[in-house]
Amino acid sequence: MIKLLLLLLKSAKFSKFLLTGGTMLLSVLAYAWVFGWWYAIGFVALIFIHEMGHYIAARQRGLDVGAPTFIPFIGAWIQLKEMPHNAETEAYVGIAGPFAGTLGALLCFYAARNYGSQLLLALSYSGFFLNLFNLIPLKPFDGGRVTAVISKKLWLIGAPLLTVMFFYHPSPMLMLIALMALPHVWHAMRGEETEEERAYHIASMETKLSYGLIYLGLVIFLALMCYELQQELPRGF
Repeated sequence: MIKLLLLLLKSAKFSKFLLTGGTMLLSVLAYAWVFGWWYAIGFVALIFIHEMGHYIAARQRGLDVGAPTFIPFIGAWIQLKEMPHNAETEAYVGIAGPFAGTLGALLCFYAARNYGSQLLLALSYSGFFLNLFNLIPLKPFDGGRVTAVISKKLWLIGAPLLTVMFFYHPSPMLMLIALMALPHVWHAMRGEETEEERAYHIASMETKLSYGLIYLGLVIFLALMCYELQQELPRGF
């Protein structure tokens, strides 16, 4: 009986590895078809680093969380099997992904400088842009989860930003995100909360200020890096 339980446990762990590894491989194949093998491998690795930031942060806060799952040309996510107990925990898990992803992009940036690699430079730009994009202050983006602990009114800033991005880069993915974001925007506009929602979002001024400074600092840094690299990379990238 014990051997059977151990076997089932091992198979469950293997199935999680298979799901993450299999969807990562599928994403690499899809991106390689458009951008080439080395860029595809690097880009998927940067997404993985971002998602592992969320994963580690969730585990640190004692949340039950699944391994990352990838979908080509959409991204990846981790499944929170247990929801955060308050907005501060949600913000902590939310900011960890862009923070880890930024470190991964910085690693590519410094490697590109040391080895004079245009490929690594392109990957670093993609990493910086990906994490900046995820910090749009609107759910389901990471930025929406971080700004929720400060004020849900900040989601009203995210809506026009998403609209501008759609006009510059029309894509089905942005339309899907907009549809997912609509209920959150409407909720922020109405400004109505249940007692349970109010309790969920209670946070000290020190906590709000801390997350606000971290969020703003990361956004400014990523925006500056994107701007700098945009000037260096060939036109049309």
